[in-house]
Amino acid sequence: MAFTYPRDLPSHTGIRNVELRAVNATALSASPFTFSSTVFEHQGQAWQADITLPPMRRSDAEMWIAWLLSLNGRAKTFLLGDPRACNPRGAAATSAGTPVITSQSGGTIIVTGAPADTAGWLLPGDYIQIGTGSGATLHKVLNTGNTTSAGAVTLEIWPYVRGIRTDSVTVTNAVGNFRLASNEQAWSINEASIYGVTFGAVEAI
Repeated sequence: MAFTYPRDLPSHTGIRNVELRAVNATALSASPFTFSSTVFEHQGQAWQADITLPPMRRSDAEMWIAWLLSLNGRAKTFLLGDPRACNPRGAAATSAGTPVITSQSGGTIIVTGAPADTAGWLLPGDYIQIGTGSGATLHKVLNTGNTTSAGAVTLEIWPYVRGIRTDSVTVTNAVGNFRLASNEQAWSINEASIYGVTFGAVEAI
C-alpha cells in the first residue's frame, strides 16, 4: 500500500527531546561610526526543529528508521507539533467550539465559531493549527484571546498566515507540515545494540 503524505509521526515510542526554533527573516544594518541601526522586517517566518528519540532496541528503532527513509530525504513531508503542549492552557481545552478564520492581516487573525463570552479562551503560548493535511500550519498564540458574545476572537499569532486562509482552526494536538532538514539520515548502534536516532526538520512552505 502506498504511503499517504504528510505522514504522522510513529507512535510506538515517545520522543526524548524536541528543540523548536522560530526563525524570522529580519535584518539589521548598523553604522560602524555611530552604531545607529536600521531594522528591516521581511515577511519570512518559519519553524525549525531538532528531534531526539530515546535510546531503543532494534525492534523499535527500525520502525523509526523505515519511517525516516520513506520520506526520501527532503522530498516528502510529515506532521509535527509540540508533543508536550497537546492541549491549550486556555478554556479552549474543554470548550473548543468550531473555530474558523474569517479575517486576517499579517499576524492578526479573527476567528469565529468559538464559544461566546469566554475569557481566556486561548492564552499566550497556546498552539493552534490552521488547515489540515498538506495545508496544515502550526502557529503560536501571542495574546490572550477573549471571545465576544458572537463567539469571535482576535488572535495575534506567529508565524504570519501565508496567503488567504479561510480554514478551520484546531486548538488541540496542533501540528504543522514539515520536511526533513537534510537529504542525509544517520543512526547509531552501540555495542549493547542500543540505537540512537536524531533528525532535523524544517517547516514545509
